[in-house]
Amino acid sequence: MSSLEEKTIKTESIFNGRIISLQVDDVELPNGKQAKRELIKHPGAVAVLAVTDDQKIIMVEQYRKALEKTIVEIPAGKLEQGEDPQECAKRELEEETGYEAAEWSLLTSFYTSPGFADEIVHLYIAKGLTQKENSAELDEDEFVNLMELTLAEAEQLVDEQRIYDAKTAYAVLYLKLQEALKASK
Repeated sequence: MSSLEEKTIKTESIFNGRIISLQVDDVELPNGKQAKRELIKHPGAVAVLAVTDDQKIIMVEQYRKALEKTIVEIPAGKLEQGEDPQECAKRELEEETGYEAAEWSLLTSFYTSPGFADEIVHLYIAKGLTQKENSAELDEDEFVNLMELTLAEAEQLVDEQRIYDAKTAYAVLYLKLQEALKASK
């Protein structure tokens, strides 16, 4: 056991929903005292940095109720129970944008808010894109506007806080760093 680890004494389930669960854990701290931890359990998610042959980034604009505003994001979605992250990424890209990709690579995985949630996002890059004739097949409660942006346009949306979430900001930064590396060679 790490000298920083907290030992769970008791877990109380508060809420079990379609997307998240909420629990309160009583824990023993490294110094022997006790505390409570409010935790969100999440099955994980994927995000897709889809880049066309002419270097446009495929994004979606959608309303986010938690923020009470519309933001621009890379396609993303929740993992289903036991689902392979790359298969989920393929499904989400196709459902949200109507695009399919010939090339897939995992860029990284990261925790979104480790102070209170266990959600992990697997970020993929997708290339060799083709758009299906039937276009997007959104969930019945999902409404998006499809966008194709240059890196400069995406950076402008970051500055304007229209791109305002970590996964999309990370993806834009990744492309910017790749561009800088190419320019320095």
